Amino acid sequence: MDWAKYRTPSYDELIDSAGRPRPAARHLVEYLAGLSGRELAERQLAADVAARVMGITFTVYTDGRNVDRTLPFDLIPRILDRREWQRTEAGLKQRMQALNLFIGDVYGEQKIVRDKVFPAMLLKKSVNFREQCIGVRPPLDVWAHICGSDLVRDGDGTLYALEDNLRIPSGVSYMLENRMVAKRVFPELFGTSAILPVDDYPAQLYDTLAALSPRPGDTPAIALLTPGVFNSAYFEHAYLAQAMGIELVEGGDLFVADDDCTYMRTVYGPQRVDVVYRRVDDLFLDPEVFHPDSMLGVPGLIRSWRAGKVALANAPGAGVADDKVVFAYVPKMIRYYLDQEPILPNVPSYLCHKAKDRRYVLDNLESLVVKPANESGGYGMLIGPRASRKEREKFHALIEADPRNYMAQPTLALSTAPIVTAEGPSARHIDLRPFILSREDTYVTTGGLTRVAMTEGSLVVNSSQGGGAKDTWVVDVEDDA
Repeated sequence: MDWAKYRTPSYDELIDSAGRPRPAARHLVEYLAGLSGRELAERQLAADVAARVMGITFTVYTDGRNVDRTLPFDLIPRILDRREWQRTEAGLKQRMQALNLFIGDVYGEQKIVRDKVFPAMLLKKSVNFREQCIGVRPPLDVWAHICGSDLVRDGDGTLYALEDNLRIPSGVSYMLENRMVAKRVFPELFGTSAILPVDDYPAQLYDTLAALSPRPGDTPAIALLTPGVFNSAYFEHAYLAQAMGIELVEGGDLFVADDDCTYMRTVYGPQRVDVVYRRVDDLFLDPEVFHPDSMLGVPGLIRSWRAGKVALANAPGAGVADDKVVFAYVPKMIRYYLDQEPILPNVPSYLCHKAKDRRYVLDNLESLVVKPANESGGYGMLIGPRASRKEREKFHALIEADPRNYMAQPTLALSTAPIVTAEGPSARHIDLRPFILSREDTYVTTGGLTRVAMTEGSLVVNSSQGGGAKDTWVVDVEDDA
């Protein structure tokens, strides 16, 4: 593999500005340099075949059709130095501690609102605030048990928090499968490099869920509630249920009895369920409480949860903090609840409900990324430098009509990593989604899911928008020296 012509428009995760491999990536870059273009293409083909055989798919909703696609996988991993990762891990734990305190507060005494640290208007107009959760104290006082926080590195090398996904974060199965594929195509590197493992996540997730059981001391009955095979993340639902050895169920497989306990229908009769890892959105979770015509949820499930007879992860209502406008207040939450300075900086944000910020955003749409508060998957956003005049005019009107629903951030020069192409290594923009499990302690995956924009120059890494993935290696440089 010839690195001589490799050029990057931004900070690169493998190669520095002088064209030298970064210390944590040195062993990998030297190894790849010893492979011919043909050998590398053969390994990329082997990785693609392995991904198809393993069934690593996601669903794209397009033109009214559900299309299953294999997630594009690039075999050149993203490399992180363990020393940098230790600081990042501490920052993620700090964020989750503050976010869980915030969620519990807004469904309790609302001290942060009373003290005017968080605006009452934002809470009043939050589409993810659930009145049904007021006064609830979930086990361990944890609301968001599973979080996927998106991190991006700017052109100056600073790693920023971009957003926190607290409702139904997805993608961890791709992280695990990517590692399995990488081991198949680079077995010799795993034998000679100090690459930290990621494969303990299913066990860690199981322990997190088991700790929520309302019947401590017994082996808990845990079920993963899926919307079904047509959901975009069904591959992940089935993968995690199998990896943890728990039941994969749909709404019709569960019922709530007169004793407020939740039961699963089995060929041996009803079996009580202690913990439901739900991958169904709040509004479809219980037709008695939310959408009355939902066929995805379980009638009475919220009643069972409020009675303490079943635990739900993530807890209903956790999405109040999964809001791109609320995200901008996380540094204030950390200072307010923890009396600490944030370890991980937020990407600078402009909040359109603030008159001064709104004027700036409307005057600078051509240079900003504008996001609606509660969309995901890269939908509904404006990338100003790539947008047409008509698109910018549309967003100008949308922001004026509902300023609470929009925020903006500068267009960062996202860091890059090389991908394999017929012409040699070529830089593509990437982000990183680590996964954080909150319980009595906090667990963070070693690295996470690196998403990559497969189109040259694109800043959109979401799989639903054509993005792919890479394995993420956290390397202990001292051991590897």
